[in-house]
Amino acid sequence: MPPVGGPGAPCGPTTLLVIAKEPLPGRVKTRLTPPYSPERAARIAEAALADTLRAVLAMPARRRVLVLDGRPGDWLPPGFDVVPQCAGGLDERLAAAFAGCAGPALLIGMDTPQVTAGLLAPALADGAWHGCDAWFGPAADGGFWALGLAEPRPELLRGVPMSTARTGAVQRRRLTDAGLVVRDLPELRDVDTADDAARVAAAAPHGLFAATVAAGNREHAR
Repeated sequence: MPPVGGPGAPCGPTTLLVIAKEPLPGRVKTRLTPPYSPERAARIAEAALADTLRAVLAMPARRRVLVLDGRPGDWLPPGFDVVPQCAGGLDERLAAAFAGCAGPALLIGMDTPQVTAGLLAPALADGAWHGCDAWFGPAADGGFWALGLAEPRPELLRGVPMSTARTGAVQRRRLTDAGLVVRDLPELRDVDTADDAARVAAAAPHGLFAATVAAGNREHAR
């Protein structure tokens, strides 16, 4: 594993991007309702985001950027620059996130709170970009949870159909068709439904996400 620079300390060549939505009731994790209330779904989303940001802080990075739809709250730790998401579909917003970078960048979302420094390490290690143009993290639902590019290539994301069972396959094919050498990260499960939340909480039982899901289950059982 590459050396850890401490919370917010810049080191390494790669910019780490987290694309996220402000965790407000009725605006996030709407597929968790039911069984959870909109307020509980928002708390689960906030916990997922907090765990994700904590993992990102544990890794060396040239810069850490939260690409945010909404406004930051007290869930945001020090060490991140915050930039607003652009208008348009998710493909346009992801493309714009990369366009704002110089040099290598690795983007992840807020829907995989089981992510750890160890899972991110291969794409951030010394030599991660030697003979490699892109890193790709497939998601269990057919999408992707991580995408890294050695240099900004926003055109490789624009027009990719998002939130479908073939999103990941189409995006990865875009990379290889452009002649990029792609290395893969492990497959992870996105949190979209209550079943996803239960599975991810079981896989990462010690984080804030798991505790928040457990509290929601106790609340629902009453």
